[in-house]
Amino acid sequence: MASTTGKNRSILAGLVAPAVTETPTLERGAPATERLTTRLTGLARVTAGDIKEKTLKLVDPARCRMWERHNRRYDLLNESVCGDLLESLRSQGEQEFPAIVRRVERDPDYDFEVICGARRHWAVSYLKNVEHRDIRYLVEERELTDEQAFRLADVENRSRKDISDYERALDYRHAVETFYGGTAQRMAERLEVPKAWLSRFLDLAKLPTDVVEAFGDVRQLRENHAREIKPLLADGASRPRVMAEAKRLGVQQAEMIAKGQGPLDAPKVLALLKRAAAGDAKPAAKAGKPVTAVINAAGATLFTLARKGSKKVVLELALDADASNADFAEAFQRELLRMRPKG
Repeated sequence: MASTTGKNRSILAGLVAPAVTETPTLERGAPATERLTTRLTGLARVTAGDIKEKTLKLVDPARCRMWERHNRRYDLLNESVCGDLLESLRSQGEQEFPAIVRRVERDPDYDFEVICGARRHWAVSYLKNVEHRDIRYLVEERELTDEQAFRLADVENRSRKDISDYERALDYRHAVETFYGGTAQRMAERLEVPKAWLSRFLDLAKLPTDVVEAFGDVRQLRENHAREIKPLLADGASRPRVMAEAKRLGVQQAEMIAKGQGPLDAPKVLALLKRAAAGDAKPAAKAGKPVTAVINAAGATLFTLARKGSKKVVLELALDADASNADFAEAFQRELLRMRPKG
């Protein structure tokens, strides 16, 4: 999307007062008359509405919960994702930019809910609880409707690279139904974005769960992937093949992650789904019997398996595969354990 920064400023301007500054402060060492004049001038500007004072608070992060509609997956935050922020907080000893929060009513466990600032909340909590640093969470309390809170969170995070396209897509899908009557055009106008751009994210949010899980890590799944997968799912002939391959990939990705291995990267997953859609798999040994392609961590097909009756399987090796003998042996052992009847 072209020039999001300028549009973000425009949207922010509609969510905050005309000119927002912190409470005016005086320079040390200034003459008494100058300090008095500065204070009176500042108060006059506040009274006239030229500036608006905001009160920042330092609070215990444990008294803050995430807004249920926060567009960031808090469970995906860790030392790696928040590494830059942790280093900044360690070096400065304090949080530079406040989080935006709302007051929580009738909840004895929390005082605020976080609208913007999940990473800051996680980082401060980590430094406080794990490194036992004397640090508190800097927040600015505001009165916001849910729709205002959604727009504020969106404009703050829209250009950030550490929120995945899929997280943003789910947020948009919920918002279009909740705040804009299911009308993407109305939502696009409210967010000041092109409808076509918004529609691509809404399409991403509609991907079947098996396809999402085929990517292993939702942070790898992007809106351009949805654009390429959408026509494959819309085709009645290719959809069953794509869904079957997605389900197989999802199982494989889960196994790899459970072993501490990284999942297949998104381009490889997309290539495998496209290949399945095109029907490139070898034909089954018997009509109507599916063929299973077994691949290694790099996405190379090692061999195919085709059922031959209830107690036999035909294995066809891909001797030209870009893989080691150990890859073949490990994959064969895994498939043998999976298919051989337990005795």
